[in-house]
Amino acid sequence: MRLLRAIRHLCTGSLMARRRFDRQTLAAIEEAVRRAESLHAGQIRFAVEPGLPLSALWRGQTPRERAIEVFSELRVWDTEHNNGVLIYLLLADRDVEIVADRGVAGGVVSAAQWEACCQVMESRFRTGAFREGAIAGIEAVAAVLARHPPGRAAGNELPDAPALL
Repeated sequence: MRLLRAIRHLCTGSLMARRRFDRQTLAAIEEAVRRAESLHAGQIRFAVEPGLPLSALWRGQTPRERAIEVFSELRVWDTEHNNGVLIYLLLADRDVEIVADRGVAGGVVSAAQWEACCQVMESRFRTGAFREGAIAGIEAVAAVLARHPPGRAAGNELPDAPALL
């Protein structure tokens, strides 16, 4: 199992990520984030990583662990009201993770609600609908944030453009 995962990660490079997330798709994701953030005070960041390096695979790093690292690296935690949410896609594992800062809904959003948002994206990604899946996922996260308002807005603190890692 470990060997198969390593092969999958080594074969999933930036070229594959750019084919699935071309300029038009990235622009559509950016616009979806902009629209979503107009509905609530949360800050959404969308990140795509093709695969993990061999050292991370050797350590057995999980997509969740990597998502938490990316949350820090992209400084999603660095918003005035701690209202950042990272949507992280690890393409090689076909896994979506959502990491929300402590100010998002005061921690009342259950893991099951975030997982439902992930499943919306993952189901579409399985059929090759990456643009539609990303936008549907952003809209699902926005719906959660609208139901559980994440504090006050302090302007647009995080880039709306998706990060290709």
